Amino acid sequence: MRWGLQMKIVDLNPNPGSKARLVGYLHDIEKESMGNRVERPCVVICPGGGFEILSPREADPPATAFFAKGYHVFTLYYSIREEASELRPIMDISLAIAKIRENAAAWGIIPRQIAVCGFSAGGYVAASSGTLWNHPKLLEADGSQDGQGRPDAMVLCYPVITAGEFAHRGSIERLGPGWNEAEREAAFSLENHVTASTPPAFLWHTVEDASVPVENSMRFAAALRRAGVPFECHLYQNGRHGMSMCTTEVNSRDDHLATWFPLCLEWLSRQFAFEY
Repeated sequence: MRWGLQMKIVDLNPNPGSKARLVGYLHDIEKESMGNRVERPCVVICPGGGFEILSPREADPPATAFFAKGYHVFTLYYSIREEASELRPIMDISLAIAKIRENAAAWGIIPRQIAVCGFSAGGYVAASSGTLWNHPKLLEADGSQDGQGRPDAMVLCYPVITAGEFAHRGSIERLGPGWNEAEREAAFSLENHVTASTPPAFLWHTVEDASVPVENSMRFAAALRRAGVPFECHLYQNGRHGMSMCTTEVNSRDDHLATWFPLCLEWLSRQFAFEY
């Protein structure tokens, strides 16, 4: 990988109870030529894949894009398939954020400027970290009562949000096998878990999305609005599901949809007062 900047790589398992991997790309504070920055914000990428796979198109491409703009970046390869049951992916992200905060000083990360960026099913994982962060199971998992697993901002890209009429059934069934409809509705409709303590969010979705209906983002945005949580939501008229960075690299070039990334950077810079 060539960014023209010095970096170091961190590779660890944030959750001993799963097979999750957290791979970090960190700017080298001592060697990098732009030595005017000692601490930086961080973005944690959660690729999609319906809890069946972890899409490489939604892993390295967004990670390298955020890194090139000056952010420290981690990619979370969370639990999938049978390993995804019992809410393990949500525990994976909670523990990952807590681990990053624990090592913030050593890694040059501003501890209260950690954003999550999730695509599709990874959007569910990311949004869960911001809505279920004070769930008793997660507080027990990260060993604290002070929300160390809560992100400071969320970037949700065509996210899986709801278990209701507009659910992406495959994702929800992976997380709750054997649960009845009422149990899934209560546990997996994240729009019902938004409160004033939910972190700010940036969302984008295409109206034509035939896999994860646009109502997933619309319902979440409406819930954020009701709770008074700052958010920005961009709904594009055209475009299929899974566009990732909307570039040739990910085989889905669309210059109009690709505007989501600069819009996201501008939004994040306002949240974190960070000049990229």
